[in-house]
Amino acid sequence: MEASNDLMINQGADAFFDLAAAKKCFRPRLANSHKGTYGHALLIAGNHGKMGAAVIAAKACLRAGAGLLTVGIPENTAAIFHTVLPEAMVLDREQESINYPQYQSIGIGPGLGMDSFSINQVAAVVASVTKAIVFDADALNILSAHKDLLQLVPKNAILTPHPKEFDRLFGLFENDAQRREKALMLSKEFGWVIVLKGHQSFVAADGIGTLNTTGNTGLAKGGSGDCLTGIITALLAQGYEAAIATRLAVFLHGLAADLALENQSMESLLVTDVIESLGKAFKMLQP
Repeated sequence: MEASNDLMINQGADAFFDLAAAKKCFRPRLANSHKGTYGHALLIAGNHGKMGAAVIAAKACLRAGAGLLTVGIPENTAAIFHTVLPEAMVLDREQESINYPQYQSIGIGPGLGMDSFSINQVAAVVASVTKAIVFDADALNILSAHKDLLQLVPKNAILTPHPKEFDRLFGLFENDAQRREKALMLSKEFGWVIVLKGHQSFVAADGIGTLNTTGNTGLAKGGSGDCLTGIITALLAQGYEAAIATRLAVFLHGLAADLALENQSMESLLVTDVIESLGKAFKMLQP
């Protein structure tokens, strides 16, 4: 895994993360493995009226190879969730105490909401977890509204803002070039991995920036970010270190969207089409 970091450095300039780089990072599944080999992921997501975000993130997480998945959702939604995605386990995050250390990776935010319980949930994750955490969507909005929590976000955490979320977190910027410069500084100072989502999504890690080479404007729809969160969380559960998991997930997310255009147009593309094309994307990485 360490050798693949050489791919990210291009004499101080931003490097392009392409198929060759992805293949060098990818670790094929072992023949003598079992579900425990590929980690237990936890997603804290969904709220009343936003359960679709939890379903999207969870399905993407399982399609991206997590061995086990538990989804922390509100009470009275478990039956619906099991009907849509029977492969995932659920817990009532409003009633059950969560044993964070038992999970190999944690993703929080898709469809979470910004009620007081959700704020306390983000605070509990920040206070209790030192391993890589994926912060997305409402988790980012909560961090931007409570800067005291942002200061406590641990090293190797992965933040996945679009430009407006980035500005709410870190101040106003005139363009993406300025945001990228800030992301690089933050990644060096705090040890975070930051994904600035958009055209050629930018990943900053340890002061090094990479531009993604896959994806199309069909991804410019609600749910795309939830899908990406699920993929990153799955790769973390499988033991990829934070920066490589993030770069590889962003690449696979875009590649699956490109492959889905075999049957869809950029106008008609849905995030569920992207998830269904993840298998083809992974096959392109096989040695």
